[in-house]
Amino acid sequence: MSGRPKYAQRQIPRESGAARHLDTHSEPLRKTAQSRPKDGARQCLLLVDVINGFDFPGSQALVRAAERAAPKIERLSARARRANVPVVYVNDNFGRWRSDFAATVQACTQPDQPGRRISERLRPQKSDYFVLKPQYSGFYSTTLELLLEHIGARRLVICGFACNLCVLFTATDAYMRGYELIVPEDCTASNTPALTRAALSHVRTALGGRTPRSAAISLSARSQARHVKARE
Repeated sequence: MSGRPKYAQRQIPRESGAARHLDTHSEPLRKTAQSRPKDGARQCLLLVDVINGFDFPGSQALVRAAERAAPKIERLSARARRANVPVVYVNDNFGRWRSDFAATVQACTQPDQPGRRISERLRPQKSDYFVLKPQYSGFYSTTLELLLEHIGARRLVICGFACNLCVLFTATDAYMRGYELIVPEDCTASNTPALTRAALSHVRTALGGRTPRSAAISLSARSQARHVKARE
């Protein structure tokens, strides 16, 4: 078969008219995120693997760090709900292919689960959305992209665990799809602080995202980018 494959047309952002103006020889490729409207962009809060039993060897340090982050995530989620900002749980199914999200919540809050206090604190509300994922990224083989299109999201605030794995993979795939990224530094955790710092640095330098503290983020259904007080 000759010629460009049909799917290649989908790589051009619809809003930008990039098919007419892109010149890869005379100027560097612009970030896909620049093609999406920023003013009045609708926010969405993604909670990645916050419902988590942490039932694996060597999880103690991650559990302790996640317990410190959980109250901040809880407060940010409550603010989002009050502001009518959609809250989406993007959660691993932990290999339970016959379960649903309710069953996942029930399993992760059992008394023998190291992460039960976190899961109990961050239980979803009736107004929230959820997507179950089989791998690190919330976009891989899931309906998350379709859900975000339905919501009309353009700016994603991503929280959860672990920062250097599922949060970072989800943020990377979101960047590839042109979303503006915010990863609150106090609403995520990894096995070590160094891993968290490295992941947040990657969000800033490679993905063009921001990593403010959660209290500095202004949440509204139609929020301006300038309302986020990012730390340099």
